[in-house]
Amino acid sequence: MGILEVQNVNKRFGGLQALRDVNLSIAQGSLHAIIGPNGAGKSTLLNCFVGRLIPDTGSVTFDGSSLIGLKPHEINQAGVTRVFQTPEIFGDLSLLENVMIPAFAKRDGAYKPSMWSPLQGEREIREQAEEALASVNLADKRHQTANSQSRGNKRRLELAMGLVQKPKLLLLDEPTAGMARADTNATIDLLKEISATGITMVVIEHDMHVVFSLAQKITVLAQGSPIVEDLPENIKGNPKVQEAYLGGAHL
Repeated sequence: MGILEVQNVNKRFGGLQALRDVNLSIAQGSLHAIIGPNGAGKSTLLNCFVGRLIPDTGSVTFDGSSLIGLKPHEINQAGVTRVFQTPEIFGDLSLLENVMIPAFAKRDGAYKPSMWSPLQGEREIREQAEEALASVNLADKRHQTANSQSRGNKRRLELAMGLVQKPKLLLLDEPTAGMARADTNATIDLLKEISATGITMVVIEHDMHVVFSLAQKITVLAQGSPIVEDLPENIKGNPKVQEAYLGGAHL
């Protein structure tokens, strides 16, 4: 049994069946990619993992406990952290301050920029934030504002904001979106280093270079349903994947 188990999950929005009988098992410590064309249901599925959506039917179990009906902050407290496609950062705060906020929130169960004032004397929180920034190679920029950073650095900053929460499961939504190739390759190397620490990771990504460089296993969604789950080397030549994902073209 995996650390995350999804069984027979369905989700409908009016006349649209966004997820249909989704079954998924994420092995502890693995790096698992979920891919598929636009509208395949990838983000909807992630939203069911973190409590932003509740499946109409089915179960989502994390580390042996059901996530269904829990609020997002309760799921976060349980050890599930999501890093969004668009960086959700506090632009006028320093990188260090940005990372201290979720560290404080993880400890005390709240998350809002107005909490910064009482954080200033928190030595333990500061040390955790500095460690997280160092892990994504941003330690030398810790006193610079978030708004002053490149897109690649903003993505790494949000990754640090996720890592400081000490997740058991890290969900990454398009972690290299909008990056130049050099930043993309640096992020690939960074995510490999994070995976090597034992954190379970689920990545949604459109860039196949990123997917095949990172994933140990890949699940392909099409029209809300998984059509194949396999090792990366087997996904590339799978005719179902080529037809559903790229209209028959080779990956």
